[in-house]
This record gives sequence, C-alpha cells and structure tokens, in this order.
Amino acid sequence: MAVINPWTWGLGRRKSAVARVRLKPGAGGFVVNGRPFEEYFVTVQTRQRAVAPLVTTETSESFDIFCNVNGGGPNGQAEAVSLGVARALKTLSPAHEEVLREHNQLTRDGREKERKKYGRRGARRGFQFSKR
Repeated sequence: MAVINPWTWGLGRRKSAVARVRLKPGAGGFVVNGRPFEEYFVTVQTRQRAVAPLVTTETSESFDIFCNVNGGGPNGQAEAVSLGVARALKTLSPAHEEVLREHNQLTRDGREKERKKYGRRGARRGFQFSKR
C-alpha cells in the first residue's frame, strides 16, 4: 500500500547557511528550528525576507511551514529560508514558478565571503604603509 506524503520539501542556501524547508497545506503556521517564526527572526527585515515568496504568491495563510536552518547569520539564514520556501512552492504548484521567477526568488545568490590572502590584513585590505 502506497503512503501519500503531505509534505513538500525545498532546500535553500545562502552564504554558509542551509535551510531545509517543509510545506504542507494548513493554517499558516511557521516554525524555524522548533521555535515560532517571530521568535527566531527578530528583526522586521529578516522576517520580510523569509516570507517574501509567500507574500509574492499570496499563499501566506495556506501552508504550515517547518524549517531547519544551520550555519551563517540571521540575514543569510532568512534568505536561505526564502529560497527553500520558493522552491517548495514551485514544486507544489508549477503556476507559482512564473511569478517567483519574475520577482527573482528562485535564483540562488552565489556570493560568498572572499578568503583572506597572505601578506594582507583581510581579503583585499593591506597593512598600513609607513614611510618612516
């Protein structure tokens, strides 16, 4: 007998943050790492980033979302969650794909931290030069 899985999965990455997102039809609950969404993402900016695909597709009250996020900081994690949610929505309904692409929410931001080079103070900044 086949078991029907109600969950739809999406994986999002940004910088060094990785978010595994699960969506299922529901009332609009949002849990990140076992904590309520508002408690996990403290700033308004990170909250807006994380729910951007739901706002774009107007499905914020249609799904229960569960995320596991690790690595990175709050901004990277919020953007990773956003990409994971967008990918899960795309899998769930191909009609959402066009809208999400239009708003650039299915594109992974590939920018990473540049490594520190030898003979320099950071990735590009050199040491202060002194004539005397």
